[in-house]
Formats: sequence, structure tokens, C-alpha cells
Amino acid sequence: MYTGLLHAHSLLRFIILFLLIIVVVVSLLGWTGKKPFAQRDYKMATWLMIGAHIQLILGLILYVVSPWVRFVSGAMQDPNVRYWTAEHITGMLIAVALITVARISSRKATGDAAKYQKLFLFNGIALLIIVVTIVLSGRGLFGASFLRNY
Repeated sequence: MYTGLLHAHSLLRFIILFLLIIVVVVSLLGWTGKKPFAQRDYKMATWLMIGAHIQLILGLILYVVSPWVRFVSGAMQDPNVRYWTAEHITGMLIAVALITVARISSRKATGDAAKYQKLFLFNGIALLIIVVTIVLSGRGLFGASFLRNY
């Protein structure tokens, strides 16, 4: 079970990153190009939010069953244990919250520029947090080394 969840969680990150990059780029182009906010923009933001929430559920299950998450004395002195116990979950929870806020606030905003701006700013910060958090793991962002530490 653990290995299957780990593979699903690791592979879903590519879909999330792909959708996040698309939403950030499209929203930046829409915002700066003063384009009308289309239904497809809502749909992309919605699919991103759904994917991020599925990723969050898989991550929380992994958090409970992972051998790297330990709540013992001295856990914070081991960089791998500290990363998986505290740093990864904190960064990703913040990123999922920002993706959710981006979707909700863009839906409530009035005016096309404001909608694009909210999507760009919140999702852009979420993308930055996700990339930094993944890089901090030492596994690489897109390399096949995602199982190296397991």
C-alpha cells in the first residue's frame, strides 16, 4: 500500500506542476494583455484545485504511514526526518491553501483583470513554494530519483 501511494503521490506532482505552470502563465498573459476572463480559465483553476486536493489527501495518508515521519526525541536533528516530518508538509499545506484561495478569490473578483491578477499572484506564490519545498528534499525536481531516499 505504501509503495503504491508513494508512486501515485510522486507522479501526481508532475500533473500538478504542469497545471500550475499553465494557470500561472495563462493568468499572467490574461492580466497583462487585458483579455476577457473565459470559462476555460475557471475550469483550469478548478482542475488545478481538485488535483491539489487529491494530492493533499494522498500526502496526508502517506504522512501517517511513512517510515520517515517520526515524532521522537532528536527527530529534528536528522535532516531527512525533519524534512518529511515538518518541512514538506508545512510547505505543501501552504501551497494547497494558496491554490484554493486563488480559485475562490478569482471567482469572487469583479473585473477580468482582477480575476487574472488573483490567479497569477496566489498560484505564482504556490508554485514558488512547491518548487522550493521539492528542491529542499535533495531529490531533484523532475529527476527519476524520487524514490532514492525511501
